Amino acid sequence: MNSSLLKLEQISKNFPGVKALSDMSLSLDSGEILALLGENGAGKSTLMKVLCGIYQPDSGHIYIDGKPMVFANYHNAIEAGIGIIFQEFSLIPYLNSVENIFLGREVTNRLGLMRTVEMRKEAEALFERLGVSIDLDKPVAHLSVAEQQFVEIAKALALDARILVLDEPTATLTPSEAEHLFKIMRELKSQGVGMIFISHHMEEIFAICDRIVVLRDGQPIGEADTQKTSVDELVEMMVGRKVESSFPAKNDHKEDHEIVIHAKAIQLEKDTPINQFELRKGEILGFAGLVGSGRTELAMGLIGATPVHHKEIEMHGVAVKLDSPAASLLAGIGILPESRKTEGLILPFSIRENISINNLAKHTSKIGWIDQRDEADNITALIEKVRVKAPGAESIVGNLSGGNQQKVVIARWLNHDCRVLIFDEPTRGIDVGAKAEIYRLMRGLTEMGVSIIMISSELPEVVGISDRVAVFKQGEIVQTLSGADVNSNEIMRYATGGASHE
Repeated sequence: MNSSLLKLEQISKNFPGVKALSDMSLSLDSGEILALLGENGAGKSTLMKVLCGIYQPDSGHIYIDGKPMVFANYHNAIEAGIGIIFQEFSLIPYLNSVENIFLGREVTNRLGLMRTVEMRKEAEALFERLGVSIDLDKPVAHLSVAEQQFVEIAKALALDARILVLDEPTATLTPSEAEHLFKIMRELKSQGVGMIFISHHMEEIFAICDRIVVLRDGQPIGEADTQKTSVDELVEMMVGRKVESSFPAKNDHKEDHEIVIHAKAIQLEKDTPINQFELRKGEILGFAGLVGSGRTELAMGLIGATPVHHKEIEMHGVAVKLDSPAASLLAGIGILPESRKTEGLILPFSIRENISINNLAKHTSKIGWIDQRDEADNITALIEKVRVKAPGAESIVGNLSGGNQQKVVIARWLNHDCRVLIFDEPTRGIDVGAKAEIYRLMRGLTEMGVSIIMISSELPEVVGISDRVAVFKQGEIVQTLSGADVNSNEIMRYATGGASHE
């Protein structure tokens, strides 16, 4: 291995009520890709924010090329050759890609005027290097999520970083886009750049990383050579125990179960396919298909979150008008959106506030007073029911791990007594241990009679948890699979047009 590039020694960081890091140490060599692995809340992102000067450590030291470094802020870290691709985008939505890439370090002439042509050419070269095409004139708010991710990557590459941190960089990318990124990472590795890669996808870690460091509860548990370890060994290091099959046993699904939702017709736009499906009591109906196949669009159209050209819906055999999310909520339908942090939660609010916020009437007396004891008892029961791990109900949701944040959203809809839940990418950005908990929670809900629609881009997840699967292709449900037909081969056969309609 090449010369040592980075060392973190005995880094500790505390937040109110939480010990995020305790004597954390790791090293990174030039031309090495190091995986940082651990459950949500293990301290991975906190450690990287310490490295990048966003957080100040309570104790410990940072060395680059053997020299001690102190980063008072992110700009100090950039000057030292550190770049980070955040899990949460750090782009200015109403600036275009070029403006975002050069923000704070604009190229100017002697009069202080920006050299826009020069900056544009460099941005074009960066995106050409990434193998993607971006409309440089569009504000990034109008780009797709994947395109925004590549702007983030280009922004980091433009800094000529010697140390590059990639925090869940593939979470919003298609497999082909992710492979583009890995190609760039391999090129940077050959140039001596050291990279720290954070991902919950084991196959990515084994495909791209040289070495793995495992964190648990803010402490280093161990490390392994990628070529000399296995997924089972890493999972056991992460969670402190062997994790059995992630997916709980499926229900004994019967075709005579009550039909809770009968979508007799959903046509998203004029001259597009008219879709139909049924959701039965106590089942998990998977929505599967390639990215852009219309899964989320159909679900949003179902609950009235987006307008549709034509819609006929029955619930329990009675026609209903689901023309808004509020109307759907009154009908007993709740949704866990794909982006829980921006659409599902109010991060600065407490767990209690997030669960109660749209159902305070449940605890309000006739004269308008909130019965705080009744609310507290109810929230405590819900927290225990979905097993949120937090110091208490007043803990700030933004400080929780991804898995626990997802549980808070679930608790909110249980507080509304929802009997139908739509899970959109329920385990995105969640570690393997927390995924198993979410799956058990979903199956437990169905055993209570709750019906679930699950939208997921992860094929093993769709196969492992769904009782039936509606397969989408180009905005149309082309087949609904059940029983032994719920397998990867059959799903991909229909999703890619390899089978005709029945």
